[in-house]
Amino acid sequence: MSHEATLHNHEGHESHGHDDHGHHEHHDTFLTKYVFSQDHKMIAKQFLITGMVWAVLGGLMSVLFRLQLGYPDASFPWLESILGKWAKGGQITPEAYYALVTTHGTVLVFFVLTAGLSGTFANFLIPLQVGARDMASPFMNMLSYWFFFTASIIMLSSLFVETGPFSGGWTAYPPLSALHDASPGSKTGMDLWIISMALFVVSSLLGGLNYIATILNMRTKGMSMTRLPLTIWALFFTAVLGVLSFPVLLSGMILLIFDRNFGTSFYLSDIYVNGVGALSNEGGSAILFQHLFWFLGHPEVYIILLPAMGMVSEIISVNSRKPIFGYMAMLGSLFSIAILAFLVWAHHMFVTGLNPFLGSVFVLLTLLIAVPSAIKVFNWLTTLWRGNIRFTPGMLFAIGFVSLFISGGLTGIWLGNAALDIYLHDSYFVVAHFHIVMGVASMFGMFAGVYHWFPKMYGRYLNNSLGYIHFWITIAGAYLIFWPMHYQGLAGMPRRYFDFSIWESFKQFAELNRFISTVAMIVFATQILFLINFLYSIFKGRKVTVLNPWESNTLEWTTPIRPGHGNWPGEIPEVHRWPYDYGKDGHDFIPQTTPVGEDETGTH
Repeated sequence: MSHEATLHNHEGHESHGHDDHGHHEHHDTFLTKYVFSQDHKMIAKQFLITGMVWAVLGGLMSVLFRLQLGYPDASFPWLESILGKWAKGGQITPEAYYALVTTHGTVLVFFVLTAGLSGTFANFLIPLQVGARDMASPFMNMLSYWFFFTASIIMLSSLFVETGPFSGGWTAYPPLSALHDASPGSKTGMDLWIISMALFVVSSLLGGLNYIATILNMRTKGMSMTRLPLTIWALFFTAVLGVLSFPVLLSGMILLIFDRNFGTSFYLSDIYVNGVGALSNEGGSAILFQHLFWFLGHPEVYIILLPAMGMVSEIISVNSRKPIFGYMAMLGSLFSIAILAFLVWAHHMFVTGLNPFLGSVFVLLTLLIAVPSAIKVFNWLTTLWRGNIRFTPGMLFAIGFVSLFISGGLTGIWLGNAALDIYLHDSYFVVAHFHIVMGVASMFGMFAGVYHWFPKMYGRYLNNSLGYIHFWITIAGAYLIFWPMHYQGLAGMPRRYFDFSIWESFKQFAELNRFISTVAMIVFATQILFLINFLYSIFKGRKVTVLNPWESNTLEWTTPIRPGHGNWPGEIPEVHRWPYDYGKDGHDFIPQTTPVGEDETGTH
């Protein structure tokens, strides 16, 4: 069969897209379809919407503490009506400030950028893009969401206990986290925080094992590993990182529970507490917790970044109408990042008294991880180069991700140098670096994914005009918020301080702090605009009328417009080629399901 005939057949198949509810239709109740669903697509939506709720709460917390940093002497009476005793006289108390910073960091890193990003797109895309009816274990998949939801409820409840939520920083370093009497925020709120994080780890492990099993065992006929979209490779490495590193955090948390409640001394030694006296603990080391935490903590950076990298690779290729540049190099860089992510954790610990020789080893490994990252950036830029680019909102967020990853990543070279890090550690330079390279960049990857796959999720389009407004304000705001913080950090301004106005050396930044706080509020309001667009479009957005609106090659666009449980109404399509045949042999795109023609110039 010629290319023309094959493509014509494919287009004909597109023209009668309809809502089909799978090859093994069964009647669901409301509970089994929308609440305790075992359909990977519905579970993905549950992860996404729960993650979005946490993103709003975490963003609101950042607005509240930026209010304090930008206007330390001002009084806002409405704050007291919202926060009660935590904002007496309309000013946030130091205890509330540290609780806000801690909870903001925890929920953004774990509940939004880990569960929200991986949970959504691994669940949604893996079966659709590898050609599977569902996950390897749909029941385990459902459990993974409900463990996450339970963790969310417990974390949320910690905000309302009398002594307040945990306030010892999202990294939970002892002794603040290991002693009930260390501060008001180290009491019941901390116990709830640990329980919530333990349940979150269980959720991540259930999900990760499922993702790995599905990718390795449930690919459709013809879908070899080297024909997988880069999205799937990125999600695969993400799941492997999580399965290997999250148990280490869980073990660290269990030892923390023992120190807090059962008189052990894993992290406590020779400590004197005001009003309590000398503790009986001896022999423990708070540094042990840092090793356990950061052995998860650095892979966690890539657990957050890799799914965004995979989706950005796919979206850039689709909207540049070009094959991804250097597919095998991209795979090699993903693999290298996954290996090196486990070998650089102590670059967070240069100021702990780490042996200088050992520190130099971690410096070398930290700088080495810039190589696979640079390969990925080069390949994204060369895919864009001279492409026939379609600037959809998803594509703009994908390009924004590349921009943020480059600019944020470059400052990592500074912090990876032990001599410089000793000066810059715990300064605003660190805040700026990881917010740009990990926080905001990954959010851009998440937004790109939502805009790109929303038509497949809900059978409707998001509003493009609101999408463009959302992109331009958010990227401008991200740079205006975090880029100036580099200069504050270089001037020695420490992070996590409640009020800088009492220091003569930092008064010079009063106006800059006000500017950053004002921009943060504008950017937060813009995310509410996105939320309105998202919720409105689910019910009232423009309907999708063709199976493949982006003219993409991957398998998810061969399903009905709103696929039922089981994804394909008939047989699962067979794969004949890699997913990046764009602009080839006179064709704009050639789907993976199209057989290879005898006259093709080259095949993958």
